Amino acid sequence: MPENDSWEYTLYVPNDLRAVTISRRTLRLILTMHGLIHLVDVAELLAAELVTNAVRHTKGPAALRVRWSAGALRIGAWDADPEPPAPPRELETITELEAGRGLAMVRACADLWGWQPLSRDGNRGKFVWCELAAA
Repeated sequence: MPENDSWEYTLYVPNDLRAVTISRRTLRLILTMHGLIHLVDVAELLAAELVTNAVRHTKGPAALRVRWSAGALRIGAWDADPEPPAPPRELETITELEAGRGLAMVRACADLWGWQPLSRDGNRGKFVWCELAAA
């Protein structure tokens, strides 16, 4: 059963909207190979929203990070912009919008979500993440 294993993958992507599709397909393959197919649909949606925000609202590279540990799947997107993400809107108020729904969807579908500023080797940025429990 995958609950006993811990693993982590990082996919670095360029600032290109095609990276969203590549991230979703890579995530699907990772989860399938680790026996977590029951999480694929929601995980793909969450990853797509996070990577879309990272690519659309910044100018530099980005990364998708996927980690399984202690029965929880953590999906996150790193980007080089240290500014915090815009607060999510209420899901009920955005049903007619074409854009601006990403973090509201993440908040609605994930068990937990958050963000943190990052600084490593002189590089700055942020990491926006969410978690799904295995159940």
